[in-house]
Amino acid sequence: MFGQGQAEAAFLDAFSAGRLHSGWLITGPRGVGKATLAWKIATFLLADQGGGLFGDPTLSVDPEHPDARLIQAGAHPRLSVMRRPWDDKTKKLKADITVDAVRSLKNFFQMSAADGGRRVVIVDAADELNRNAANAILKELEEPPANAILLLIAHQPSRLLPTIRSRCRELRCKPLGADDLQQALAQAGHPSDQTESLATLAGGSAGDAIRLLNHDGLPLYAELVKTLAGLPHIDRTAALRLADACAGRGAEVRFGMTLDLIDLFLARAARAGLLGEPDAQGAAGEARLLARIAPDDRAARAWAQLQQDLTDRSRHGRAVNLDPAALILDMLFKIEETALAHAAA
Repeated sequence: MFGQGQAEAAFLDAFSAGRLHSGWLITGPRGVGKATLAWKIATFLLADQGGGLFGDPTLSVDPEHPDARLIQAGAHPRLSVMRRPWDDKTKKLKADITVDAVRSLKNFFQMSAADGGRRVVIVDAADELNRNAANAILKELEEPPANAILLLIAHQPSRLLPTIRSRCRELRCKPLGADDLQQALAQAGHPSDQTESLATLAGGSAGDAIRLLNHDGLPLYAELVKTLAGLPHIDRTAALRLADACAGRGAEVRFGMTLDLIDLFLARAARAGLLGEPDAQGAAGEARLLARIAPDDRAARAWAQLQQDLTDRSRHGRAVNLDPAALILDMLFKIEETALAHAAA
């Protein structure tokens, strides 16, 4: 786990002080290590680790510890992991975690109580609980069984019931900086020497960074920035080339990535209008381009509105199977139109 020392320390401080809450809400963007933290905490609690050298507690547990080996094998009797269930009919995961999964905790708590040790439940992710499941989890938080700890991972905690949030202590996981991201990517088998650009475009998410690496997101974003570098006028030849590359069989991934990167560019333009030229950039020349096309809050509002409009246009275009090249080209022309209107204002 990288970059989450503050959240780790907050949990260990509570543990050392004897203030071990029954409910913990682990929040933060996707891909920054929330699940890793939850599993480390679960292993620590089930292995009953009391401290390291000089009595200072640490979440580190020897991987050869009997409880750690059971957890790695998915066979620990005092650990329950709750995720979206598999649908045999559709051959994919269901959209939500259902109430049946939460009701099964009753049996888990009864069966795991025999040896008197701690019981741990990981909910991954709590914002995927449907309404009935969320209400059932709330009951467990309101009347937790003895020695039971619930670890709720949440990408968007605002979607949770306020009563669930109030029953949990929050551990906030932050976006990873370039150095932490570099280490995380190397550990995951995706080393890169472009971690500053990756951290910028991925928002500090190792998961999103890996997606960018796997689908040529960095060169694609550089191509997009180069196409828009002359705003308020775009390079029409480059725009046609960028759009055409999203059409045809086998271009579905590139099409989706291009839509995501256009959305990201507009979000960064809106942010630049409010906060000024960004300190880090996703491609060469991006920072100056953003500062030039978004010099003030009026421009920020224009780019934010365009982002919303193009998000709706993208959603509609994909729903009706609009030609990918036509959709991308139309979006690039809308960017040019907005830049021209702002330049003339």
